[in-house]
Amino acid sequence: MPKMGESITEGTIINWLISEGDSFEEGDIILEVATDKVDNEVPAPASGTLVKTLFGAKDVVPVGQVMAILNLSEEEKPSKNKVVTSSAVETSQKKKSLKKKQSVTSSAFEMSQPNSFSVSNSNTFFSPLIIKIAQEHHISFEELARIPATGNEGRLRKSDVFQYIEEGRPFKFAQTVAQQDPTAYCIPQLKFDKGKGKVIEMDRMRQMIADHMVYSKHTSPHVTAYVEADLTNMVNWRNTNKVAFQEKHGERLTFTPLFVEAVAKAVKDFPNINASVDGNNIIVKEDINIGMATALPSGNLIVPVVKNADTKDLKTIAANVNELSGKARKNKLAGDDIKGSTFTISNVGTFGSVMGTPIINQPEVAILALGIIKKRPEVIETENGDEIAIRSMMYLSLSFDHRVVDGFLGGSFVRRVADYFEQFDSNRKI
Repeated sequence: MPKMGESITEGTIINWLISEGDSFEEGDIILEVATDKVDNEVPAPASGTLVKTLFGAKDVVPVGQVMAILNLSEEEKPSKNKVVTSSAVETSQKKKSLKKKQSVTSSAFEMSQPNSFSVSNSNTFFSPLIIKIAQEHHISFEELARIPATGNEGRLRKSDVFQYIEEGRPFKFAQTVAQQDPTAYCIPQLKFDKGKGKVIEMDRMRQMIADHMVYSKHTSPHVTAYVEADLTNMVNWRNTNKVAFQEKHGERLTFTPLFVEAVAKAVKDFPNINASVDGNNIIVKEDINIGMATALPSGNLIVPVVKNADTKDLKTIAANVNELSGKARKNKLAGDDIKGSTFTISNVGTFGSVMGTPIINQPEVAILALGIIKKRPEVIETENGDEIAIRSMMYLSLSFDHRVVDGFLGGSFVRRVADYFEQFDSNRKI
């Protein structure tokens, strides 16, 4: 397994492009490998024959582990220290694209009329590598969907894109041709006046956020439930103990660790809210990992994750929250810091918002927005009857996926979170 980046320690075999006993030429792509950042095509270091594969598709292989045994031609055998790298992949790609160009039939690019096309790539997932190539050549997602894909499970490969570019991008200005369903909803072709002004191109992260949000709204039927919570006890305890907490534990005590702690308790009470959807199956997660929607200095949004929040005390949660927040401010978050979230909270009150209607962080099934903590006169029950008092109040809003979360579960869960906020022990020791 070649090393495909400084932080890459393993790769997942997507599929073998050559079977055992098949011969190959130097530079031919032997297999496709996926890492957590890009998909790569591994070329043959020299001409020869594939004797045996030691791992199959979807196997995870550590960097440096032998994946296959090759019988190379004597005159072309590389030195023992020769290593196949990701740079070798790119240098051999053009040769591979030219060879594949010969084998592609005209039907793959068949056009029903001069300015029309049929979508050949039904898989709308594009790897970061494909997106990077598309950006460099100014190819839109719509145009990518028109390129015939030869990868495993209909995935678009790098060689497919290069081949398409060498063909002169025949679908660049094509228009979709599809059978119209007379009962289907037709999007009206409205001509909006977008106005004039400074044009700002989305950066890569903003494009990913946009795609993720549109996908979430398209995938999950969003429903939002609201409750109100009295945080007076929590606010008073935090204000009284924040200095002593930092002196004792060396960590700042913001409200976020208190929120994470309460949400983790509620998730434990209602485990079905800690789930994802896989086709017709619901996967209820064993771990409770709370994601915190966090704004970056660029204005973009990212979700660092407090892992196993239900097993940690307040000191540890505070340390995790402070560390992740500090990394986010400095753009130092690592890949593992933003992976594995099972439920997300978004503190919209940080920006002064009274409440919000958050979009679900896929593939989760719910997300909780926490509004601003605001002092208001409230009617409370006392020993002397109903009285008006100044209380610290907050609105909580839970957006949930109505495919698998019904109103009873969604409403019960957000109410339980509010109960934990309101029942906070004001005599709690730090």
